[in-house]
Amino acid sequence: MNSPEQGTDVIEMIRSMNRCWTESWNEPAFRRSIHPDAVAIVPTTPGRLEGREAYVAGWKGFALAATIGSWTETDHRVQFYGEGKCAVVTYLFSITFSMGGQEQTLRGRDMFFLVREDDRWLVAADQFSPEPAFA
Repeated sequence: MNSPEQGTDVIEMIRSMNRCWTESWNEPAFRRSIHPDAVAIVPTTPGRLEGREAYVAGWKGFALAATIGSWTETDHRVQFYGEGKCAVVTYLFSITFSMGGQEQTLRGRDMFFLVREDDRWLVAADQFSPEPAFA
């Protein structure tokens, strides 16, 4: 039912969306990737971000405050549901950025829930977290 090309399309959509905030802030393109009713759970914000406006504002705040030195995504996995109309995408990431004069590197994992509407994939939910440190 789901082809390898479909998985590749989903991964490219995620990479393209991430370029909108990691390479330079491209709000119109970023906004087109987000469902109007999207929700995000992020480690730096209490509760959750609800709706496209809150989601975009959250990433915009970071993108404009930080200077991103590097961003990498690895180990993408895509699982389809609802006859190929929904997908869960997970991957690992590493980001190095400076903010307020301090350089930081964060390694973590991201999980997106995407829905297919009008022949394109939209982010409906996102949760990311730092990779736990192992002793």
